[in-house]
Amino acid sequence: MRGKNKELRARSTIGVRSPRSCVGKISTRKAFGLLAIFLFVSSAVSVLADQDVLKVMYDELQRSFEGYQDQPQPPYFLGYEITEDVAATVVGSFGIVNQRNRTVSRFLDVDLRVGSFSLDNTHPLRSGQGTPVLEAVSSPQSIAVDNADALRETLWYHTDKAYRSALTRFTRVKSAVQTAVNSGVFPGDFSRAPVSRYEEDTINLVVDLEEWSSKIRLYTKPFTEFEFIVSNGAIATGDIETRWIVNSEGTRVKVSKPFYRLRIEATTKADDGMVLAQSRTFDATSPERLFDDEKILKAVRTMIDELAALQSAPLIDPYTGPAMLSARAAAVFFHEVLGNRLVGHRQRTVDDNLSLREYVDKRILPPTFSVYFDPGIETYRGVELLGSYKYDNQGVKGRRVNAIRNGVLRGFLMSRTPIVGFPQSNGHGRKNFAHSVQSRQSNLFVEVSNPYSREELERMLLDRIDEQGKTFGLYFEDVEGGFNLSERNMPNAFNISPVLVYKVYPDATRELVRGVDLIGTPLTFFSRIEAGASDYEVWNQISVAESGQVPVSSIAPSILVSQVEVQKNESIRTIPRILPPPIESREVRLDLEIDREP
Repeated sequence: MRGKNKELRARSTIGVRSPRSCVGKISTRKAFGLLAIFLFVSSAVSVLADQDVLKVMYDELQRSFEGYQDQPQPPYFLGYEITEDVAATVVGSFGIVNQRNRTVSRFLDVDLRVGSFSLDNTHPLRSGQGTPVLEAVSSPQSIAVDNADALRETLWYHTDKAYRSALTRFTRVKSAVQTAVNSGVFPGDFSRAPVSRYEEDTINLVVDLEEWSSKIRLYTKPFTEFEFIVSNGAIATGDIETRWIVNSEGTRVKVSKPFYRLRIEATTKADDGMVLAQSRTFDATSPERLFDDEKILKAVRTMIDELAALQSAPLIDPYTGPAMLSARAAAVFFHEVLGNRLVGHRQRTVDDNLSLREYVDKRILPPTFSVYFDPGIETYRGVELLGSYKYDNQGVKGRRVNAIRNGVLRGFLMSRTPIVGFPQSNGHGRKNFAHSVQSRQSNLFVEVSNPYSREELERMLLDRIDEQGKTFGLYFEDVEGGFNLSERNMPNAFNISPVLVYKVYPDATRELVRGVDLIGTPLTFFSRIEAGASDYEVWNQISVAESGQVPVSSIAPSILVSQVEVQKNESIRTIPRILPPPIESREVRLDLEIDREP
């Protein structure tokens, strides 16, 4: 069995750790890899019954935890999480299918802590350059679940490995703490949490690869009709993530969540060589809700029209002045710029810019704005929310967090890692496998009391253009993503990447422009938000940060901002095309489809 474990470990591939940023510009290749699968296991492997997996995990955890208590430095906490991803994908472009497959992947994360709640082996250490380094508490491990003995063997082996690693690191922690300068009150490294007991049945993955292939052909074939389309791609993904969580405090949780997504992308190129992209993403909890042919084909035609318009749109010059963000653009903005600063762990380390922690009980938004997070809400106005879940990755039940009330900052998203003033988890400790748990967003809601209608907000934008003596204002219709910086040794700034921006002239006419980056500093931008509308929209996305990829949602209305700043972006530019694409050849390729069997 140990030899088998060694063989399986050798087949696993560890991915590169993501940068501290959230959802940014996503290339076609990266978008197709949103569900990172590090280990492939035959779907024919027989699996223990759901309740047996949880029982075997808990029994072995208890045996190990009690056995280590005789050691000079015993663990005070031990937790296991097994994650199983059953997935299927179909990939295609220009009316053909390039790839289709089914996979099953399983991972084990071990969270073993020695020391105490106030100080343990996960305590941040400083490198030689003074940067805090938090080593991973857990690591991805292949697990054989053919039978109970195989599972126990795997748990035993990796628990022993985790214990030895924890002892070594705790020695370094104690040495570092003794020589460190006292920087004030320290909240501790871990917090207590209520015991959770919850089990639900595993959801089955429902995928007809033949039908999905026909859908990919249908949705991507329209791109073959237009010479200016440089590239196109689509991916349909079905995934069932099942998680078993147990810990030495008595928590036993098993959850199973479906995820179905269709993403379509296309690019064109302007005469100056600027690469321009458009995309559409559709999410659902079942294939029936995902594939709406009429809706998707309409979106494809809109993408084509937008690319054609962008190709001839003028470049924008640097600008400051009034602007309006659509509901979708505002949802992306609040996720990137505000939500990522409301996570608790970023209020903890000395190298993060703690601007928001210093603003607790102070106003940071207009008094009509409130912001809360609630993973318990599964749909909003008929749209399914990706950021919903019952229990986080530490087995803590997800709860509503009223982060901002009437413009005043009240709290943060918390995992079991405490910060000063906020000692307990509120069920927002999240991660992807191969990462340590950190506080992350779930479903972000921006609510505006006494909202204006969209038409009223548009008239207010025209008023601001006139009052400020500007020749035009800006309207941000769609935003792909962006990044923001919060480290103390870097500018406390954000850079949002719009994909559809219009100049709005005093007579209400609009002109599409390209090459725009929305930039600024968070608190200044927040102070310039004047009003919100009642046209709420949902933005679902896979958020990328230090603890890996997690699904999130953001719901916000259109907003009016008295002053924004934009700059020309550094979009990819290549030599303009010399020859036109072979349109006839594209049609011929439809008969040369690579149809890989699952």
